[in-house]
Amino acid sequence: MFDPSNPIPDWTVSTMQRVAAEPTLAEAAIRFANLGIPVFPCGPGGKQPLTPNGFHDATSSTRIVHGWWQRTPQANIGLPTGTSTGVDVVDVDVHTGGSGFAAFERARAHRIAEGWGWLVRTPSGGVHAYYPAAPDREQRSWQVPSAHIDFRGDGGYIIAPPSRVEVNGRSTPYEVIAVATRRPEPVDARRLREFLEPPRRTPPAPPSNLTQHGCRPDALARVVALTAEGGRNHALFWASCRMVETGHTLESALSYLMPAAQHAGLPDREIETTINSAYRIASRLGPAGHSGSRVGPTQPTTAHSEAAGL
Repeated sequence: MFDPSNPIPDWTVSTMQRVAAEPTLAEAAIRFANLGIPVFPCGPGGKQPLTPNGFHDATSSTRIVHGWWQRTPQANIGLPTGTSTGVDVVDVDVHTGGSGFAAFERARAHRIAEGWGWLVRTPSGGVHAYYPAAPDREQRSWQVPSAHIDFRGDGGYIIAPPSRVEVNGRSTPYEVIAVATRRPEPVDARRLREFLEPPRRTPPAPPSNLTQHGCRPDALARVVALTAEGGRNHALFWASCRMVETGHTLESALSYLMPAAQHAGLPDREIETTINSAYRIASRLGPAGHSGSRVGPTQPTTAHSEAAGL
């Protein structure tokens, strides 16, 4: 929990290098504690905390830290992230499912993640980019699996050098590979997440004058024409289904909706494919006029799920 009255440990760009140079994990853990940086033990060769409450048990008490590593000399060093230790970490993953390096470089190119203090190569071949924690706010941990990037802030932890993890049967260390030559700056975690995973835009609801069985073609065309990027195909499919309901032919739908979709910016081939798809679905489901049921999605925002199934 963020507590502005709690002093943040004073990191320098050489802190991690000095710790990583210690000959044993026990000495490295005690070095962290002497610097006022809380740590906790994790399983030898792994990442699982050995303490009952995980990273919540982290401490900078040299007496407690010495006792932990005296009992388990090969314990890896767990380091809480966020305001308790003064560092946030962007975890760039590398695994069989993909790599986060391309997304990380794009973020840096947009001046979102360029203020790191040092880089640590992880045993899997990824990178931990360390940043000073923002002193005036809490930044919670999050994950963006599609970008292969995680953020470790408040509520998270990482394994710190010189810890080692078993990868493909080999004991592989966390290694400091780069140290900043300029003053490190906090990373804006929310901005980074929005860059990696942009929020979805919701298309507008249909005008109120579109009654259940009285959708006028000109009003439907207006909905399509005014829909912004991100919802255009949804709106076109929805409007096409409404044209089916009211008995309009495919040719009529094309004459009304194609110019509207072109105005919205959709290419001709996508327009024709979407309208034809709506009419194929409608022909399978049958007309709705007498039964009261509707063909296709009832709102523009639901159209994509049906179109994707074609």
